[in-house]
Amino acid sequence: MSVFRGKEKSEPLDGSDKNEKGGLIIKKKNDIKPTITNSIYGLDVKAAKIREEKKNLDHRIYRQNTSRVQTPKDENTVNIKIHKREHNRGLIYTSGTSKSENVNDSQNLISNWENILPMKRFRRKKYQNTPTHNYNVWMNDHKKLPQTPSNETNKMKDEEWEEAERDLDRDWYHMDAGYDENHNPFSNTSQDYNQKKEREMEEKRIKRASARSRQFQKDNERWEINRMLRSGVVQKTKYDDDFEETNAAKVHLLVRQIVPPFLDKRFVFTKQSEPVLPIKDETCDFAVLARKGSALVKRRRLEKDRKNAQEKHWKLSGSKMGNLLGVEKEKDDKVETIEEIKDSKKYADMFSNTEAASKFTKQKSIKAQRYALPIFTCRQELLTILRENSVIIIVGETGSGKTTQLTQYLYEEGYGNRGIIGCTQPRRVAAMSVAKRVSDEVDCKLGETVGYAIRFETCTSEKTKIKYMTDGILLRELLNDSEIDKYSVIIMDEAHERSLNTDVLFGLLRGVVARRNDLKLIVTSATMESSKFSDFFGNIPIFNIPGRTFKVDVFYSKIPVDDYVEASIKQAIQCHLGGMPGDILIFMPGQEDIETTCDAIEERLANLEDAEPLMVLPIFSQLPSDLQAKIFHSSANGIRKCVVATNIAETSLTIDGIQTVIDSGFCKLKLYNPKIGMDSLQLFPISQANCNQRSGRAGRTAPGVAFRMYTNRQYRDELLESTVPEIQRTNLSNVVLLLKSLGVRDLLKFHFMDPPPKDTILNSMYHLWVIGALDNTGSITPLGRRLAEFPLDPCMSKLLVVGFELRCGEEVLTIVSMLSVPAIFYRPKGREEDSDIARERLQIPESDHLTYLNVYQNWVKSGFSSLWCSKHFIHVKAMKKVREIREQLKELIESQGVEIETCKNDWDVVRKSICSTYFHHGARLKGLGEYINLRTGIICHMHPTSALYGMGYTPDYVIYHELVMTSKEFMQCVTAVDGLWLAEFGPMFYSIKTASKTHLDQYVENKHEMKDMENQLKASIEQSEILEKQMDENKYKPKIRVTTPGYRKPGTPLIQKRIRRNTDF
Repeated sequence: MSVFRGKEKSEPLDGSDKNEKGGLIIKKKNDIKPTITNSIYGLDVKAAKIREEKKNLDHRIYRQNTSRVQTPKDENTVNIKIHKREHNRGLIYTSGTSKSENVNDSQNLISNWENILPMKRFRRKKYQNTPTHNYNVWMNDHKKLPQTPSNETNKMKDEEWEEAERDLDRDWYHMDAGYDENHNPFSNTSQDYNQKKEREMEEKRIKRASARSRQFQKDNERWEINRMLRSGVVQKTKYDDDFEETNAAKVHLLVRQIVPPFLDKRFVFTKQSEPVLPIKDETCDFAVLARKGSALVKRRRLEKDRKNAQEKHWKLSGSKMGNLLGVEKEKDDKVETIEEIKDSKKYADMFSNTEAASKFTKQKSIKAQRYALPIFTCRQELLTILRENSVIIIVGETGSGKTTQLTQYLYEEGYGNRGIIGCTQPRRVAAMSVAKRVSDEVDCKLGETVGYAIRFETCTSEKTKIKYMTDGILLRELLNDSEIDKYSVIIMDEAHERSLNTDVLFGLLRGVVARRNDLKLIVTSATMESSKFSDFFGNIPIFNIPGRTFKVDVFYSKIPVDDYVEASIKQAIQCHLGGMPGDILIFMPGQEDIETTCDAIEERLANLEDAEPLMVLPIFSQLPSDLQAKIFHSSANGIRKCVVATNIAETSLTIDGIQTVIDSGFCKLKLYNPKIGMDSLQLFPISQANCNQRSGRAGRTAPGVAFRMYTNRQYRDELLESTVPEIQRTNLSNVVLLLKSLGVRDLLKFHFMDPPPKDTILNSMYHLWVIGALDNTGSITPLGRRLAEFPLDPCMSKLLVVGFELRCGEEVLTIVSMLSVPAIFYRPKGREEDSDIARERLQIPESDHLTYLNVYQNWVKSGFSSLWCSKHFIHVKAMKKVREIREQLKELIESQGVEIETCKNDWDVVRKSICSTYFHHGARLKGLGEYINLRTGIICHMHPTSALYGMGYTPDYVIYHELVMTSKEFMQCVTAVDGLWLAEFGPMFYSIKTASKTHLDQYVENKHEMKDMENQLKASIEQSEILEKQMDENKYKPKIRVTTPGYRKPGTPLIQKRIRRNTDF
């Protein structure tokens, strides 16, 4: 039943006075006027208020009958569009009349392009034309908004902008560690702002309540009249046919849960899935402090936000006074090509040749420095063991030279002649910084003999013989070449960190080494837990590099600390003023803690009289390289250094001169939360192994001291012995898809060093089956193989593939690229209104995904302008990274022979593509701004910063990209969808409720579907058994070959190729 947009008491459409009884009238046939169905995006926002304010009959009929805005095709009609921006709405369009026609007010005016109603002249002056998209017509609520700030006022001040850019840089190079809510401008919106938005929505709810009740009564009346019309009691009504049920029937979905038979009833649906927490006891002091966080960090964060909220009112550039005084306006930067962006944004190019950091490095050349490393004393012995074994374990302390020297020893020994010497690193920054150092020692340009490769960034060439890369890159190469023939040696560095990709590589390389006798595999570790690695590969030899360690005295806190940051700062100042020898190293969990610590130490020392100077330096993995290099520089005039670092300084970096270590006892770990469906960085206590590793940093060059900001009881009773491997606490969808692509049939039998939870694997397999990457038998589908080729999340990869099929590849490619970088919008506290107004100019009310697309398209139209980004509170570096990622994905797609098309302005096709991928994140309207997940039943809320929040129309069904858990479960990146789309793309979950289909019919249909799936699985199992039987027979069948020495058939290779086949791990 459609919604009638008239007054409470209906009037004849032609304005004449007709006699009516009981809502029934008799009309002549020629008096019946056609009606135009209203847009599905409701024009009922504050309808009662608008009807009271606008008494003009022509305007009322225009609002009642106008549908979607279309361009008139009549050449005689002159169309004048007047746009008006309303708060959190779209645009309202009105048009001027044709000059060749006279409008008669006494006639029944139906708004069309041959008879257009003009707006009053004074209203044209009040609002300026604003470019937008003509998808929907929105109600005019006449809300008096403050004037939009000018471009100069909207611009962020220089310091604020630079800091935002630094945060973006750090987030990008730390993305492989997971999502950190601290850097999400939308998850950290103030509670006052959210409450303000919710109060506004509540006021709208109250004002609409009476209008809704009247509309409900009106709909009931019209339904009764319709029944009477159908029964023949009456012949015509004044409503005509605009309320036909078929035109406005709501879609009602039935939700079901189907489990494919290959899971063998092992999969259990859970509505409140909880993550695996890497702690002993959730109620212990360590866990409580981790959840509470540092009070000092929170306090300084508020001070920083208030400072950033202050604007520079004294800047004359671009203002009227500045123009009168001749002050030049700020110039936009040069527009870079995509090739220039690729070359200039490579991380390795940021490294500069710095002077020596200490007396030792100043007095010694690079060659002498190499000879002085502990690994040099056992070089020949190490190479001898490697020649005799295919796989070895090397254990050495941090700074022994195993990362930088081992690859060079192998290159000098001639292993580079047979292939590339590859070295994997768990972190991006480690792969790039080590590659730069080795290129300097080899005396070559980075990218020639020595290169590196990370996701979306490669610095190698055909001459490259030594290649440093992240472990994820090697996994991708295994997908394309299961034997990795181009490598002669693989070094898995920092294996003790047990990253997700490292554990998967262990299982895969174990099979590769068994098939390739010429491949050398070296596993390096900085801890003594090497026996586990040795047992996994079959009792392989362990080689220990002699280290230079000294005694370290460990001191614990007497009582549990309330603030680990405050306690560490006080201890550092005490050590400095107490005259302790050597430099100081402080371990902090994250960037914000590090910056707070550095600022607080400098401020407190500045307030002390006669305090010796202290050089405080931060170091974390996402810190720009020029700042990282400072920790290796020698301090001027012998000033003590105080380095504040994350766990990157435990093993990945070696800092000379450290004799005092202060351990806060916390770190950030990547954790998968099934409830929100994503990985996130959270604060957790470290393990006992991490404690010992941190304390050992104080005894590398001389006897040292370690201060632990926790008690001995906490160390003994509340900390785990070792960190929970990442494979047991993170999402495995990408890993499962990769292993399936490599031919692994039974994932539960795959050789994991520490098998992940069974439920985690089954959940990932079920998720891949839902999106179509696995079939009903558990085998990978052609779609799944295509998804595995992209270095993205499976859902993002599917969005690309579906976009190409629906011919909206250009638009989907942009959306995926925008979702692949950290936050695009910058939202400083204290200036939320300015940021929101700037963002609302770019919002598409139907979708946050389309808003991202609109942002990028407007940035392209601006000529990739940085000033445009500053004006709209957008990270320019993020947009440049989006452009770079988009170009790389485009090259990858074009290399597959796929044509990328565009749908131009038909953005409904884009929304349909998004729905086809994220239909499992579908939600149904429950209340104003409140939705309920169709599958899990979790209550989800529309975030106040979403384009759909408060737009006046609440769609019945939406899909979201992810859930952000703050004060509520907020949906992030939401798109309105049609219920029919959910039933079309997610038939395993949703079906349309119809009057002709009973519950029994639905049950029988589900039963038949499950039976077909079971038959497919049975046939697949039988076929697999036959193939395995044939392989076993051929394996033990004797082969007789007659060979002639020196004879070779024409066309045959000199070296027989290995027969590649999929192996059941």
